[in-house]
Amino acid sequence: MRQSSFSELEYAAKRKVTRRDRFLTELEVLTPWSALLAVIEPVYPKGHRGRPPIRLEVMLRMYLAQQCLGLSDEGIEDALYDSQAIRRFVGIDLGRESAPDATTLLKFRRLLEDNALTEGLFAAVNRNLSERGLLLRQGTVVDATIIAAPSSTKNRKKARDPEMHQTKKGNQWYFGMKAHIGVDAASGAVHSLTGTAANVSDVSQSAHLLHGDEALAFGDAGYIGVEKYTQEKAPQVKWQVAMKRGQVKAMADGPEKDEVKAFERLKAQVRSVVEHPFHVIKNRFKHRKVRYKGLEKNTAQLFTLFAMVNLVIAGTPQPRGVG
Repeated sequence: MRQSSFSELEYAAKRKVTRRDRFLTELEVLTPWSALLAVIEPVYPKGHRGRPPIRLEVMLRMYLAQQCLGLSDEGIEDALYDSQAIRRFVGIDLGRESAPDATTLLKFRRLLEDNALTEGLFAAVNRNLSERGLLLRQGTVVDATIIAAPSSTKNRKKARDPEMHQTKKGNQWYFGMKAHIGVDAASGAVHSLTGTAANVSDVSQSAHLLHGDEALAFGDAGYIGVEKYTQEKAPQVKWQVAMKRGQVKAMADGPEKDEVKAFERLKAQVRSVVEHPFHVIKNRFKHRKVRYKGLEKNTAQLFTLFAMVNLVIAGTPQPRGVG
């Protein structure tokens, strides 16, 4: 066992536990570290030549802390020097070693992207949840959210990101990409994910959001006609798609309309579980805008983010009657 430094002892003696400290402590307990390290270890540099690489676990912890705290490469480097809570989570003692810099983290992220390892991290987390009985795979709820991208052309190339696109939602125009997810109806954990430009319709991605074992699937009115997109992959799935509000409103008042409205409320209650992952990623992880250029890099980041979202959801106590 290594000896604790004076700064660590002083920090451990403080009376107030901050929200960041509490969150990182929970994340430390919830994350299946050995499973995640096993995904990256086969391609991580072994250090047979040149300067020895920084420990894999340190780089993984630094990368995950960056994603969950919504920090840039330079931001997480600075945070390692400013925050004892982050240093303790990452496993860095500045009295014995220097913190990895932003360039080192950039190279680590590119290693993950080039080898599609963020998707592997996402799969490893979901396997762990399945083994713990937290991913039940009984039904699926599908939905999508828009993640904004810079729309300004005041840059070096005088152009927007060509892989992003604009779309209209209601009376408002948005520019960016979409994150399409399939969520376990019982646990609320995300089991499927695709990233597209913002103008791609939700229903066109529905087949990619099913794992194939569910009997029921739920979607909002944007998924009307979804059966023709999923018939080949999952013909057994029975879809429960919301009716358009105009259709319900146009019905004549009476028992039939009341029954339809009651059924639509039940479907909406089931679909509400899909909003929790979006809440965590946008409000807790502060991921409301894309960080990189191009769909590939941003989709790779989304796999990491939703993997961490699943861990947060797994550690959140479920209210009675849910799950």
